[in-house]
Amino acid sequence: QVRLVESGGGFVQAGGSLRLSCAASGIVFRINDMGWYRQAPGKQREMVARITRSGRTKYADSVLGRFTISRDNDKSTVDLQMNGLKPEDTAVYFCYANLIASSTECWGQGTQVTVSS
Repeated sequence: QVRLVESGGGFVQAGGSLRLSCAASGIVFRINDMGWYRQAPGKQREMVARITRSGRTKYADSVLGRFTISRDNDKSTVDLQMNGLKPEDTAVYFCYANLIASSTECWGQGTQVTVSS
């Protein structure tokens, strides 16, 4: 299958920036969409941003204009640049990928992002 490994989480003050990176390995030629989801304590996991193989993007309304997702198909990586961070962005962020012609979804182990007020 596909293994996803995230990096780049951490602690930042409100208004600051962080960049998350995710590297895929395994049968990467079968990866279709990639993206980032997050889950805050006591809340359901929610979509933050997604990107197709062709580069079409989709963002949650709460991050539109602050976060930017990018992807390198040759390197099988997806990044999330997060600017203007707010305390409500605090969550565990998960890298996501789905596979072409399959219902299989792949998840990373998650990386913690904490934004202080």
